[in-house]
Amino acid sequence: MQENKGSDIDSVLLEQFDREIWNKVPHLEEKPDGVRVVNTTPLIDITEDLRECAKKVYGLDLADKDLQVFGKFDSNLLAGSIKVRPAVHIVHDAIITGKLKRGQTIFEATSGNFGIALGQIAKIGLDVVTLVSRRLQEGVFEELRNEKIRIINLDMDICPAPGMKDSSNLLAAKATALNIRSQLSELGFDPTIFDSSSSKVEVLLAKQDIINLAKLLAEIYGCFCPEQYDNELNIEVHRTVTATEIDQQLREKSQSLAEFQIVCTFGTGGTSGGLSRYLMEKFEKKSLHVIFPLSDQDVAGIRTKNKAAGLKFYEPERYAGQHEVDFGQAKRLMKFFVDKGHDMGESSALALYAVMQMVNFGGYGGKFVVVIADGIQKYRKSLEAKEIKQNRLQVNLQEALSDIGTYDRVLWIHTQYTPQKEGIELIANSLGVDESKIFVPKARDVERLLATHEIPKELDAAFGGADGKSLLVCMMGNTSLMVAQVLAGKGIAAESLNGGINALSQGKGKQISQLVRVATE
Repeated sequence: MQENKGSDIDSVLLEQFDREIWNKVPHLEEKPDGVRVVNTTPLIDITEDLRECAKKVYGLDLADKDLQVFGKFDSNLLAGSIKVRPAVHIVHDAIITGKLKRGQTIFEATSGNFGIALGQIAKIGLDVVTLVSRRLQEGVFEELRNEKIRIINLDMDICPAPGMKDSSNLLAAKATALNIRSQLSELGFDPTIFDSSSSKVEVLLAKQDIINLAKLLAEIYGCFCPEQYDNELNIEVHRTVTATEIDQQLREKSQSLAEFQIVCTFGTGGTSGGLSRYLMEKFEKKSLHVIFPLSDQDVAGIRTKNKAAGLKFYEPERYAGQHEVDFGQAKRLMKFFVDKGHDMGESSALALYAVMQMVNFGGYGGKFVVVIADGIQKYRKSLEAKEIKQNRLQVNLQEALSDIGTYDRVLWIHTQYTPQKEGIELIANSLGVDESKIFVPKARDVERLLATHEIPKELDAAFGGADGKSLLVCMMGNTSLMVAQVLAGKGIAAESLNGGINALSQGKGKQISQLVRVATE
């Protein structure tokens, strides 16, 4: 237990936090033989499984390679991911410094795991609101809902670093700001407080700077933001606890961390920052390898290299290497290891596949510790859905055109935009259907469907129940795909047009601002 720092501490909350949360996660404790990490996660030798995977799945023979690989299975942690480490330490520090008390709300931007970790913490009487992207996999949304997290859905990427995106799209920024205002109001927040900062909100949204948007919302509503992307405790917990824990466990196996290289992916930069600092401070060498997916690939919870570059905790000068790896290939490894009984998610599979490539092609030999940052459960539905071809929920333009006679209706689906007359004409002409076949639901009804997974009575006729099939069109295809997934769960046939109205407008010389207007109802 940490020493009390603040004079205005909620002692009841602190006692409950220590009992129900702190004592269930890895932390440092004084023992008769010195300070040790307690509640450690498993460090498992997976060398032979990796050799077998290389041979059976990829046709690579690693038998003659000098190789030893341990997996650090943080998928065993409370909340199922490594993110619970910084979440617990940041919130614990906020309580003991008096920044956080019972009844307060936590605002944070998250790609999933940090929000799920906050959900565990919320069980002791703290309210959590997460800003998330609709592009999150359904399994991640399901876990957030299971943790009773209150969600603000944004139809944009949570991951871009501040200032990296084009700041000229004011139409999208204004629309999204209105959408956030509506969602905050539904969550019980005073919308007039939001209105006083709406111009600041729009500036952040134009840059897709969701990280600082969470900070702003926490500030104007008097709430707490963990600021995982900027909070030094995100690094410190991995330097003082995670790295010490790995070192401690290797010694217990008669091994020395000095002989190992650690491999991890990059999310906020906290894990790589803390581990690299420890290795440099104790062994005076760079032994940390950071793994990224290819620039056009989306891997749950982690960043591509170009998206990492704008973040505070991206510190390539501390790394032994940076490696961009094909996630399409890594998914085959993930299936092999999951079938073997290892609880391993997408980013972990990418890191372990990188080790295989480093050993086979990169001239790297010797000993590795791979951070298994989370488990498979939240991604299982998505993987199964992709493997089952007959349950097609998304089609490209060519597929839609070839099957156009099978659709009973075409629906414009969005929570922020609706088509202008030119947009309706573009949809009809591009698909070769009469305008009378196109239906435009109200944005608030679509938002309600996505938030509750129940079909509002106003949309019953639009989706046609179990009879017939609908083609769903939105701006980029993300929101309409989520609607198609909800409908599929209720036995209603619908397919989302991949690329949405953007795909239809290509080559037509049309700007999006000519085709849509901001939804106001």
